Amino acid sequence: MTTSSSDHGVSLGMPELPAPAYPDDVRARLEADAREVIARYPDSRSALLPLLHLVQSEEGHVTRTGMRFCAEMLDLTTAEVTAVATFYTMYRRRPSGDYQVGVCTNTLCAVMGGDAIFEELQEHLGVGNGETTGDGKVTLEHIECNAACDFAPVVMVNWEFFDNQTPESAKRMVDDLRAGREVSPTRGAPLCTFKETARILAGFPDTREGAVEATGSAGPASLVGLKLAKGEAAPARVVHPRGEAPRDTPPHEPSPSEHLSSHDAPQDTSASDPSHPSGPAAEEGE
Repeated sequence: MTTSSSDHGVSLGMPELPAPAYPDDVRARLEADAREVIARYPDSRSALLPLLHLVQSEEGHVTRTGMRFCAEMLDLTTAEVTAVATFYTMYRRRPSGDYQVGVCTNTLCAVMGGDAIFEELQEHLGVGNGETTGDGKVTLEHIECNAACDFAPVVMVNWEFFDNQTPESAKRMVDDLRAGREVSPTRGAPLCTFKETARILAGFPDTREGAVEATGSAGPASLVGLKLAKGEAAPARVVHPRGEAPRDTPPHEPSPSEHLSSHDAPQDTSASDPSHPSGPAAEEGE
């Protein structure tokens, strides 16, 4: 028995059929929303990013049908839309869960425990990076910096912050999400589904009672530097070497034998200290 290349899942180079259109009722509803978005911009092409969020709010990810719709509304080619949709990681290209759980694994979050959180969540949920649990509730992924390093390690759910996480707290959180229990972010608006989040990102108001008022601002740790600059906060405590109690006053002036940072006054070097002459510089290879 012979088999063709297509039997093994190998593309034969045949052109892909055009994407199907939305049903008429869905198309009419999305067109009304899209025209509202497009009217905000002097150049209609600038509306592409929010329109991709709009079609993502319809199906939970950006489909070929969604990209075709965006192209037709903005008089672009599907290739132009695809180039944008595939560039930004915020646009999902395959079905995903109601809750996108993103674990920051960038440098600071990683060393503070982000890597451990991500590894334990993969094992706990039985999924890999970018995969969704069988019940369709949670999609797990590792993500880049969330600009919340002072709260590391940080986990985000549908772009809302869960600060200072541990493997245990993160596992409890995803278990609550899957069980339908109420889960509240550390700061920001109450959680909603990924589709609802996508519609908000498209530029439509969050109509949930109290959601806008709950968005808040930067956390206290983020504002310490600003308060210090304005003289509204006391200087940070100086932690003394191990074995001695911390204190609230600056340390003593260092003795000549103590190491100063590069921000302090210049110190004697071997070139300027007569008791430690540098000697002639050696030629390369000597």
